[in-house]
Amino acid sequence: MVSQEQRRRQLAREKFLRQQQRRTDSRRKARMRNSVIASVLGVIVIGSVALYTTGVMKDDGDKKVDAAGSSPSAGASPSKAPDPCEKPAKGSVKKQSWKKEPAMSIDTSADYTMKLATTCGDIGVALKTAAPHTVNSFAFLADKGFFDHTKCHRLTTNGIYVLQCGDPTGTGTGGPGYTIPDENLKDKSLKKNTYPAGTVAMANTGQPHTGGSQFFLVYKDSPLPPSYTPFGTIDKAGLKVLDKIAKAGENTGQGDGAPNATVVIDKATVTKS
Repeated sequence: MVSQEQRRRQLAREKFLRQQQRRTDSRRKARMRNSVIASVLGVIVIGSVALYTTGVMKDDGDKKVDAAGSSPSAGASPSKAPDPCEKPAKGSVKKQSWKKEPAMSIDTSADYTMKLATTCGDIGVALKTAAPHTVNSFAFLADKGFFDHTKCHRLTTNGIYVLQCGDPTGTGTGGPGYTIPDENLKDKSLKKNTYPAGTVAMANTGQPHTGGSQFFLVYKDSPLPPSYTPFGTIDKAGLKVLDKIAKAGENTGQGDGAPNATVVIDKATVTKS
């Protein structure tokens, strides 16, 4: 017959085993979660988060820049939504490259706005001079017509929610020939490793200070580490444009691919207020 003491020890062992099993399960789930996060943030983003998002690469023409990565959904099929956008304006992408970052010319005490006139509608962005190198670079590139007629080449609809643009090659590997430093990574808008809807941020290769011209537009709160320079906030009309683009889906059905919508920046302008 089992004594009271033996029964107490047996119950204690069973409780210990249950605790160990829970810890094992928790560690396994954590490893799986971290693996997914790593694959997503493998720095894809933007050829420059690689958004700059997972697996980001140098903006030097032979590596992809990402903004943010996302884990694909098994069994998903490509969206068949109709193209909600207009035909691109006449013209072609200029082939331009510079060896070094442009000299600082903006007034950091002034306000600047960027307008992206796209085939899907206008996207207005209030720029943040707390990221002076980034805003100065965009003002320079916009003035040179660098972004005009370029495609937004990447849309993520699973895990992170961004539209990536700014690559003149449309492949995720292009850039202006120079890189700019990371800035404003402690922006008050970035809370709990989340880039909120309406954020415009630089893509990079996954390494510090590798931003170039690729950037991503966040249309829904997206979990990302504070590694991508936030340099602007999208206006309400622009968020509606992004929502329209997102609803059309991307071409892989896996949550990360080229947008089904024909998203082309007809003209980019930066204006001092």
